Amino acid sequence: MKKLLLVGGGHSDIPLIRSAKRLGYRVITSGNRSKDLGHSESDAYIPCDFSDPQEVLELARSLEIDALCACCNDFSALSCAYAAEKLGLPGHDSFETASIIHHKDAWRGYASRYNYPSPRAHGCSDMKEVERAANELRFPLIIKPVDLTGGKGIARAEAPKDALACAEAAFAISKAGRIVVEEFITGSRHGFTAMLRDRRVVFYFADDEHYHLSPYLVSAASTPSSCPLASINRLIEYSEAIASDLRLVDGIFHIQFIQPKVGDPVIIEICRRPPGDLYIDLVRHTTGAPYAEWIVRAASGMGIPDVHHMAERRCITRHCLMAHTPGIFAGFNFDPEVEMNIIDHMIWGREGEIVHNADTHKFGIVFVEHRDAEHMREQAPNLQTLLSARILTQ
Repeated sequence: MKKLLLVGGGHSDIPLIRSAKRLGYRVITSGNRSKDLGHSESDAYIPCDFSDPQEVLELARSLEIDALCACCNDFSALSCAYAAEKLGLPGHDSFETASIIHHKDAWRGYASRYNYPSPRAHGCSDMKEVERAANELRFPLIIKPVDLTGGKGIARAEAPKDALACAEAAFAISKAGRIVVEEFITGSRHGFTAMLRDRRVVFYFADDEHYHLSPYLVSAASTPSSCPLASINRLIEYSEAIASDLRLVDGIFHIQFIQPKVGDPVIIEICRRPPGDLYIDLVRHTTGAPYAEWIVRAASGMGIPDVHHMAERRCITRHCLMAHTPGIFAGFNFDPEVEMNIIDHMIWGREGEIVHNADTHKFGIVFVEHRDAEHMREQAPNLQTLLSARILTQ
């Protein structure tokens, strides 16, 4: 039986693991968190720090694996590209290309050179460069590590003094020791995900993002998106142009963007791995597309000749169940009408567990179906109240 190394194993990766097994692979998961939920779904779990490309390469080589698939994490995508390049495995971009895509400073530089709409930004490797950026850019500024996702280390600075403090905090948690300082962009926030074949977009999907306590951590996504069709078409153009210029292999291509009230969408991040928190299943539930299977087929070199566009046919929100304050989790308070419209769920929270950071602590994920787009846009921003966690505080 052929072996596939899924470089990760969190809850978000379960659709990938299941799809790889259905495709006939023996699936080995990795990562340095042995209690991640995906490991119970794989055929074997072997600890590995997937933020270390060399460690991933050595594991893949020792297992004599036949295919690599990134999990829902940028470090994993980079390490897969590195290992695949060294081992001659298909399905992944070169490590150089993956670094341009997944390192925020490299992407900002590329976008600036080729005139893709992206925030004015400076990549910084020390505090002197931060001071220069603060003098040249327009406040407010957003400061973030180049290599972290999920809102980690992101802060907004209103003045030069704030920028220096935010930069020090971002430097402290960046594995690469680099940060990006960029101008704040106003507008609605969205995701755009696509499948590339022969550097053309053959499937696409867009969403509206929602946030809980942290303005930088997506807590829900709903679709169909309210984004104008003209902006979606522009994103397709950008995706195909980037794919052609960077000679991207077939597979997933994901963009986070901001839609200003007037003008083209502004690209904030791009990546070549799935978004987390079961976003793959949001695509599946809404369109019927076997998105996880397509991603695995592309990453393993099996090819995706059958991929085609499938439009949204249901109005659905993927919603993360989260706390509103630190304390002790004591169950949920679900609005009965909303609960009746939960079509799928994955809940791992247990009563009695301690919530230390309410900004990031999740108890599970639910998929809520709405009767129409208008109802969805009214209800989705209020789901944290309608589907709330009971927290006991001392």
